[in-house]
Amino acid sequence: MRTQESSTEGPMKQRWGLIVVVAAISFFSGGWLLQGASAKTAPSGPQLLQEVFERVRLYYVDSLSTDSLYHKATTGMLDELGDPYTTLEENDNYRQLTESTTGNYGGLGMQIDVRDGWITVVAPLPQTPAERAGIEAGDLITDVDGKTTQGLKQDEAVKTLRGLAGSKVTLKVRRAGVSQVMTFSLVRETIHNRSVSPGVLFDGGIGFVQLSVVSESSADEIREEVVKLQKLGMKGLILDLRGNPGGLLNQGVAVSDLFLDPGQKIVETRGRLQEMNASYADRAAQSWAGLPVVVLVNEWSASAAEIIAGALQDNDRAVVVGNATFGKGLVQSLFPLRPGQALKLTTGRWFTPSGRTIQRTATSQDEQVRQATLQASGKDTAAKELPTFKTISGRLVKGGGGIVPDRIVRSDTLTEGERDFAKGLGGNVAGYRDALVTTALEVKEKKLVTSENFQISDEIRASVLARLKAKGIELTPDQVTKGRALLDDQTSYEIARYVFGRAAELRRRGLDDPQVRTAVEMLRVAPTPKALMAEIIPK
Repeated sequence: MRTQESSTEGPMKQRWGLIVVVAAISFFSGGWLLQGASAKTAPSGPQLLQEVFERVRLYYVDSLSTDSLYHKATTGMLDELGDPYTTLEENDNYRQLTESTTGNYGGLGMQIDVRDGWITVVAPLPQTPAERAGIEAGDLITDVDGKTTQGLKQDEAVKTLRGLAGSKVTLKVRRAGVSQVMTFSLVRETIHNRSVSPGVLFDGGIGFVQLSVVSESSADEIREEVVKLQKLGMKGLILDLRGNPGGLLNQGVAVSDLFLDPGQKIVETRGRLQEMNASYADRAAQSWAGLPVVVLVNEWSASAAEIIAGALQDNDRAVVVGNATFGKGLVQSLFPLRPGQALKLTTGRWFTPSGRTIQRTATSQDEQVRQATLQASGKDTAAKELPTFKTISGRLVKGGGGIVPDRIVRSDTLTEGERDFAKGLGGNVAGYRDALVTTALEVKEKKLVTSENFQISDEIRASVLARLKAKGIELTPDQVTKGRALLDDQTSYEIARYVFGRAAELRRRGLDDPQVRTAVEMLRVAPTPKALMAEIIPK
């Protein structure tokens, strides 16, 4: 009996020891030993993809549909390219891409902001359902189709008001000076969101046009605004591309075409395939050959905006002022796949007429941002060693990625006292903005200002501070004193917007903007493009 017991115990212990070892190895190796493996030639290419796909489809612990697996394989492949600009665009992303490039969406036609927890109308757009219904700047939209709007975030507010063209919507509105809630029944239409803001004329006949994105109607919109300003007596133009993320290549070319002469180069694209190589040049005679132009750029001017700035700079048609641009010089081609879905694929690089690459040399988009912001701060020592290129007149311009302005002008930075004031806000920027806007609406209701050149009175300033206190934002007397100029400026912008309109706000901001002021001063002493160019050529 003992012999039998002892003869069984040995193998059992060995067997359990082996199981423990196998289990431990399997745990730390991810369990692959449990499946077994056979020696064979390693699959590659399409065979590897197909074999892995089939194993995942058949054996993966969670059930996944074939369509889902193909989608994951597609997005995974694009991620592995390491190119943040190559993406599969679908659903909301595809819709947003379409809206940004066409400027069209289904809606009511109004600029909105969320202030004090409510949708606030900044301005109704011309010839839209909102304007025709009589909606005004400062109106508070409290209800959309029976649902309160209180507490909505900005993106939620936009989605609530937008919808299919032809769909009906009912709004309830509170208006300053009107005791009862107003009801509006509207039908959504296809709204064109302009890429160009209404032109503004500064004293001395200096026109200002802002291009916010390069969409399919940008060239036509710029032409329209320049013609309007010329009729008002414009003598020089500021084209503001700051913060413009770019857009359509053909419109970047078309906008440049407005200011150049036939045959002048605009941009060149170079890709791996011959079909992706192309050179674009001006086709039509410009309408404003005698109009001096200053282009404003900063570290957030990118893509097609950089094409425009580079083309006008290399052809000595405009003086570029501001900070070095972002440096996104990659060509994206859009390949529609099915309704609501498209592949956005990097297929080439952009080069300016002088041969400068627009694309910064960077390992990632984050690195691009770091380089651009560092260069904009003036602390980038490497920027002094940038390669140089020649414009058509032989003038030297810097390359190395992005567009380096002819005249570097930094944006305003806060003083030490203003930083202390901002610190006193405690990070409650939304509450601060609420106080500014509600004060502006009160000024409008009470008609406290009657001219664009108004000054911020003690009464208006006290109103803002009282609203801040009511929101729990306590500022010391010292912080108020140090931040007074900043507070007055920002209050005046909101009052100008809500009382006199967007153009008045832009004029007011321009007077306080060092980059705009520099452009205005240059244009006031340069009546022709040649005279303007002489302002930046070393004497």
